[in-house]
Amino acid sequence: MLTDTAARTAELERRMRPVPRPGAHRVVVLALDGVYPFELGIPHRVLGSAEGRYEVRSASVDGLPVRTDSDLTVTPGHGPEVLAEADTVVIPPYAVTAASAAAADPRALAALARVRPGTRLVSICTGAFLLAAAGLLDGRRATTHWALADHFRELFPQVELDAGVLFVDHGDVLTSAGAASGVDVCLHLVREDHGSEVANQVARCCVVPPYRDGGQAQYIEQPLPPASTTGTGPTRDWALGRLGQPLSLDEMAAHAAMSTRTFARRFREETGLSPGRWLTRQRLRRAQHLLESSDLPVERVAHEVGFATATSLRRHLAAQAGVAPSAYRRTFRASV
Repeated sequence: MLTDTAARTAELERRMRPVPRPGAHRVVVLALDGVYPFELGIPHRVLGSAEGRYEVRSASVDGLPVRTDSDLTVTPGHGPEVLAEADTVVIPPYAVTAASAAAADPRALAALARVRPGTRLVSICTGAFLLAAAGLLDGRRATTHWALADHFRELFPQVELDAGVLFVDHGDVLTSAGAASGVDVCLHLVREDHGSEVANQVARCCVVPPYRDGGQAQYIEQPLPPASTTGTGPTRDWALGRLGQPLSLDEMAAHAAMSTRTFARRFREETGLSPGRWLTRQRLRRAQHLLESSDLPVERVAHEVGFATATSLRRHLAAQAGVAPSAYRRTFRASV
């Protein structure tokens, strides 16, 4: 029994903290004063779960402990010198004040200047403020947390800010929005570097959704309409029970006893999506569940969830997850 327990523990340790492979991609996470602990750990957890394909290290601008935005202090394992050895540098978010945003810490700019040309740069949330202050986002489209968008635009008018997306990828520079979008952009890096199957395995290990499109809207704060039997909620429930059938906007509006125009407007107010996009998303979720939990042929899965053809299912799944249904099933059934 003890031997079995020890073996299981060793296997878990191997999966959660794999030893970097020879020649692993070197990632340095630069922790700035006021760093957010959750996002600081995202690259270690996500990239570090890719079976040794990445070597992830953390650094501070001076090699000393860093005060976080919480009631704790962290001690990165390295000083700024490791930035010169990195293949990818990640700037996690830090507490931004009016003063710190207007004039970035000179030590942080000096540390960033150590990065070799051609090194991939990634920011999470307010990390984009440092990249912008260093002039690395000039003339580029970028994103940050929606709540700081106006402040960012005032400080950096030379940057084309898009505060309505989860992340923006220019290849050499990537910027992402708040909190969970750091997971999305790190999974995106794995997918770009090693393909969808590896990214999906990492997502399984980290127990997170394997894919959210970078162009997906941030969950921007907006007042929710009051609960009402005249809203679109009952129609959404009705539609979920009929995903295998053709459902038109007119039919959904008729069920809600609204005009088509009013229904579409109310639907977007309540869900943030158009009825058509919402239906496609629900059908994909149902299809993914069937691919993971059943042996139904792809053509049957497409029929069960309301896609007209298996080709349509393949196209939508490829757009969302970057894989074909057969590859999706193979990866997730193997992971389970």
